[in-house]
Amino acid sequence: MPTADGKIRYGVVGGGSISQGAFMSGVGQTENSVLTALVTGDPQKADQLAALYGLKAYRYEDYDSLLKSGEVDAVYIATPNFRHREFVLPALEAGVHVLLEKPMATNEADCHAMIEAANRTGTKLMIAYRLHHEPGTLEIIERVRAGDFGEPRLFTSTFTQTVKTSNHRAQHGFGAGPVPDMGPYPLNMVRQLFADEPIEVSAFGTKTPGRDISTWDTVTVALRFPGERLAHFTVSYSLPDSERFQLIGSKGEVEASPCFGYGEGVSIGYRARIGDNTREHLQPVVDQFAGETAYFSDCILNNEMPEADGQEGWRDVRVVAAIERALETGQPQVLEKLPARRGTDRQQQRQFELAEVPGYIDTESPTE
Repeated sequence: MPTADGKIRYGVVGGGSISQGAFMSGVGQTENSVLTALVTGDPQKADQLAALYGLKAYRYEDYDSLLKSGEVDAVYIATPNFRHREFVLPALEAGVHVLLEKPMATNEADCHAMIEAANRTGTKLMIAYRLHHEPGTLEIIERVRAGDFGEPRLFTSTFTQTVKTSNHRAQHGFGAGPVPDMGPYPLNMVRQLFADEPIEVSAFGTKTPGRDISTWDTVTVALRFPGERLAHFTVSYSLPDSERFQLIGSKGEVEASPCFGYGEGVSIGYRARIGDNTREHLQPVVDQFAGETAYFSDCILNNEMPEADGQEGWRDVRVVAAIERALETGQPQVLEKLPARRGTDRQQQRQFELAEVPGYIDTESPTE
């Protein structure tokens, strides 16, 4: 049950940089959510973060004890991708709601197992697509779907960063590499903008000389959508930081940069060109993690299904799996045509000022 003042109690599973530097501070900005527990495999991190936020700390081996304790209504899971199922299924079986970082899993079977557990137990599962609640992103999606730029025909995107080769993401193969880690951002964006699902996937990958990374560190993906529409994006662990996308329609175009990031100074505005008229649209810096948490808590409190549910997460993972097959075989991969989903809408928007991070325990990875 929520607290006496109607707040959903969250446990944080995984103490990497995304938990420390974004989620944990963001929860305090909301009016319907509160942190009560932390689960981490690092004893020093557990003690320091628990003291900083006034939480009860658990080790990974004590996770079941937390789920049975009655101290949390929901958990935010930000472990490495390959450990998602390990922590999601016990929570759902215990009747604890789950807010899960993307990608949902490293394979489709894990996605289906999570979806089945959520459906069977009636527990809510939401994938942490924070941009589904960010005002600039929602405005772009709304305008594209309204036809402001004509029929959307072409999407392009670049999303790159330089990851240290000592980071666990560089040493655990494709499942921890740039496609599952960064690819869901442009992939989910084009699925929202086109309001449809890709039907064919091609991919090309390279391994940068001198970079000890256990998978393709730079990958370009081409997607074919129904209606003879095309998209392509490039993600990389071996290039300077960059993030941008462009959508070209039959009447104009929209560009955004930055478009996938978060934090201090990051506002997702955009440039729109319709015919000969070009205009910059500015947006405020918001706390994206507070926004997604407040939305999920609203869904729990009002017994509503979150838009970014397990099906939404699986639809991205099935494309990521096809990208891996395309890289391994060198052949395009045909995908089953799926019905369109309702997608995001303005009612999902939540706008909070960016929280100050009270402290930070050094970590090289977004996840532990």
